[in-house]
Amino acid sequence: QVQLVESGGGMVQPGGSLRLSCAGSGFTFGGYDMSWVRQAPGKGPEWVSSISSGGSSTYYADSVKERFTISRDKTNNRLTLQMNSLKPEDTALYYCARSPGAGVFYEHDYWGQGTQVTVSS
Repeated sequence: QVQLVESGGGMVQPGGSLRLSCAGSGFTFGGYDMSWVRQAPGKGPEWVSSISSGGSSTYYADSVKERFTISRDKTNNRLTLQMNSLKPEDTALYYCARSPGAGVFYEHDYWGQGTQVTVSS
């Protein structure tokens, strides 16, 4: 069965960094575009970033541009999100999610359980 397992979340002070990872299994990882989606307390889901199946194209929400970097390792079926210059507004549960088709980032067919990121003084 398709599985996505996130890790790397934690608590960090404003301006700090975290690196999230997502391990995929049960499907051909390299055949799908992948995304990171987050949900802040009391808010709805917010798309953060996506990467094409081959890793050559990346996309970012305006709120995280120039601070976050998405990447993937097809050999190890792993998706990563390097987060720098973190702000309290970045506090959220971060999900790794699979796109159902190329370029489809507004909906996803499989999700991980999420990893909590808390940015606070």
